[in-house]
Amino acid sequence: MAEIVANSVLPARREPLSIVTADGLRLVGELATPLDRDPVATMVCLHPLPTHGGMMDSHLFRKSAWRLPALAGIAVLRFNTRGTSSAAGTSEGAFDEGDGEGQDLLAAVRDAVELGLPHTWLVGWSFGTDVVLRHGDVDPVEGAILLSPPLRWTTDDDLERWAASGRRLVALVPELDDYLQPPEARERFARVPQTEVIGVDGAKHLWVGEKYVRIVLDEIAGHLVPGSAPLPDGFDGHMERWNDL
Repeated sequence: MAEIVANSVLPARREPLSIVTADGLRLVGELATPLDRDPVATMVCLHPLPTHGGMMDSHLFRKSAWRLPALAGIAVLRFNTRGTSSAAGTSEGAFDEGDGEGQDLLAAVRDAVELGLPHTWLVGWSFGTDVVLRHGDVDPVEGAILLSPPLRWTTDDDLERWAASGRRLVALVPELDDYLQPPEARERFARVPQTEVIGVDGAKHLWVGEKYVRIVLDEIAGHLVPGSAPLPDGFDGHMERWNDL
């Protein structure tokens, strides 16, 4: 069994997506699904701030797509929000401070439904958490995982709407985050009683380091597919290595 390391790419079916929003923009995306079985759950990824380098290839989401289909049976749908570029291309439109990005989220959820993907969860990171909290309280979303939520554009009304929905929220908050640390996060998320706030000792906003990547992916897998975490450290099968890390 080979060890899974930072640039390990496990088998999956990876297909480019072209997502069209209600206001007519075409977004660049990718869907990764298990190679040998139907997915048992789905994560729709909302990436960090594109004006500071966030994109669908931001490392936690790329590693989710590399590992979670094979290890946990999770379909990983990631895409560039409007005006955002990655190696896969540039989505049409322009950055809109979390307003227009709500239409991007809704279009991605719609496509997940049309593709027949099961048990949809949203996974936002940094700026992506604000998009989730402002716009993601929609059917058939079952819940959301928030990575390093800054609560920059999220209002108390947004939080109260999530509280009323009953949809689950899981907030992974780094101990050393630059914007929102666990004690304040617990205070802010008290408005949403169903929120599970998980403080992660030693972690920073960008979750750099394989130790923290594993913590994040274990939490995602464990919430979307109960019983699947902790994920294995190795893989007994064909495994490639991405060459730009």
